[in-house]
Amino acid sequence: MTGKFAEVHKRSIEDREGFWAEVAEGIDWVKKWDKVLDDTNAPLYRWFTGGELNTCYNALDRHVERGKGEQAALIYDSPVTDTKRTYSYSELLNLVATFAGALANQGVGKGDRVIIYMPMIPEALIAMLACARLGAVHSVVFGGFAANELATRIDDASAKYIISASCGIEPGRIVEYKPLLDQAIEIADHKPDGCIVFQRPQCEATMIAGRDVDWHEAVAKAEPHDCVTVKATDPLYVLYTSGTTGQPKGIVRDNGGHAVALNWSMKALYDCDPGDVFWAASDVGWVVGHSYIVYAPLLAGCTSVMYEGKPVGTPDAGAFWRVMAEHKVKCMFTAPTAIRAIKQQDPEGNLAKDYDLSHQKSQFVAGERCDPDTLEWTQRVLGVPVIDHWWQTETGWSIACNCLGIEELPVKIGSPTMHVPGWNLKVLDADGKEVEPGTVGNICGELPLPPGTLPTIWNAEERYLNSYLKPFPGYYMTGDAGYIDEDGYVYVMARTDDIINVAGHRLSTGAMEEVLASHPEVAECAVIGAEDDLKGQMPLGFYVLNAGSALSEEQVSKELVALVREKIGPVAAFKTSCQVKRLPKTRSGKILRGTMRSIADGKPYKAPATIDDPAILDEITENLKSIGYPKG
Repeated sequence: MTGKFAEVHKRSIEDREGFWAEVAEGIDWVKKWDKVLDDTNAPLYRWFTGGELNTCYNALDRHVERGKGEQAALIYDSPVTDTKRTYSYSELLNLVATFAGALANQGVGKGDRVIIYMPMIPEALIAMLACARLGAVHSVVFGGFAANELATRIDDASAKYIISASCGIEPGRIVEYKPLLDQAIEIADHKPDGCIVFQRPQCEATMIAGRDVDWHEAVAKAEPHDCVTVKATDPLYVLYTSGTTGQPKGIVRDNGGHAVALNWSMKALYDCDPGDVFWAASDVGWVVGHSYIVYAPLLAGCTSVMYEGKPVGTPDAGAFWRVMAEHKVKCMFTAPTAIRAIKQQDPEGNLAKDYDLSHQKSQFVAGERCDPDTLEWTQRVLGVPVIDHWWQTETGWSIACNCLGIEELPVKIGSPTMHVPGWNLKVLDADGKEVEPGTVGNICGELPLPPGTLPTIWNAEERYLNSYLKPFPGYYMTGDAGYIDEDGYVYVMARTDDIINVAGHRLSTGAMEEVLASHPEVAECAVIGAEDDLKGQMPLGFYVLNAGSALSEEQVSKELVALVREKIGPVAAFKTSCQVKRLPKTRSGKILRGTMRSIADGKPYKAPATIDDPAILDEITENLKSIGYPKG
């Protein structure tokens, strides 16, 4: 590996402290750090110890102070309410500072935990930044989450206060939040001091006297609050991982490393400069929303788009293209599952031709493996580089990416390119030994991890060590399996528990999914390993056809078996596939392969709290019965 990217990456590993000290100059500090990298408690490393700052100041105040107050900071686009609004940096700063004052009036201060349970409205972003302004620790819970799951997060965080809204709005229906919130507080052992509720006109919530405060009334009585200085190592937020059951796992993000890494990433990864319009089509309840709707674009002085809508159905499969055209989006970021939903409804991509997309320079995807067919389709429709990149809730930003702002590297379809500066990835076997290039194993990151990644789990340090750092000493275990080729390109094939063992052969379900997705009539697919008495496990495929496809299930299934045999070989033993109307997913778009595997094996399962539509599991059960699963 040679060139600018190789040079930057090499320095980030060989001179970590020098590299990140330079990057950290992009942030305004109240007090500079005593130590860039603190290794006194390894493997629990900390970045910028002794440093002091405020994240909200870096996201808003400093831009206004430097004459950028009239620039657009946030564009809110809500097709479900037919609303569009642009907020300048000055306007957003005033709203955030005043709401911080309202929170302070309710007794919220530095170090207090605040649950934010809201839909995709500007007030959610305002609430997050107001917490950061006060030095309070926010924990955003996806709006509409079940009461029991919300209660476990209230308990785990010992939340002092809750910020919510009366409802969320889905196409064709209103989701009332307040009854779920009331029930969660009733269930929770820990009782918050109170709640601020933003009343939306589509649904007015019933307030509980003495506990609930109306957002507008609270703001009307408040004065703007100054930024509170915090330590670089103080927590900015706690985000509970999606699909958590039982004891939740709260990923901690600190203030210093997070601000440094995310500010730098906007240019280095996405090639976005101050003033550029950036759109992450996600939700503030997920890590992508935290990092790339709220914090990174504002830290870097960009304009962020917040979209309250869907990729299809609000009103059609051209919704994303409309938003990009109207708001002159330079760089857009979404999940492959959103692209597949658009492709399923508009297989030729004709709707994109109705919009002027000339401002777009790149399209990023992440959240699940992007199969080659989806990537190639997107590139053909948009005519810009489509960049697959890989990261996790735990990491807060990308692990592997084609860093457009450093040096655009040749794309290899199926690979998120190379580990980004700060990450040194290795592929290890079960004994922790590095394997040869091209060999599938456990993808692990050499410690210390770069700034912005998780320093621990909230109130569960031992769990953090056991889950991530102890399995392979000296490394962070990503939980993903894959390989690195001879050129250093990373290939993430599947979660480690999605590597199946067929008659002694370790096979990647992800590789089989790539083959199924290459069929011209398959919109999206999933492959799981189902238990088999003879071979241990056998691959079982599920697929959704493009809208309007005239092919029969029998014909498609036959063609898929032939494709896998041709591209992977008879060793894959792929013989069975099943047509479904839709795949079960979390609200962030992750396919619930583990749940599908449990259904196929006839084992008990608990539907994750983050499932998009629980009724899909009943459909999957019936589909599996029709092809003889569970066996016996």
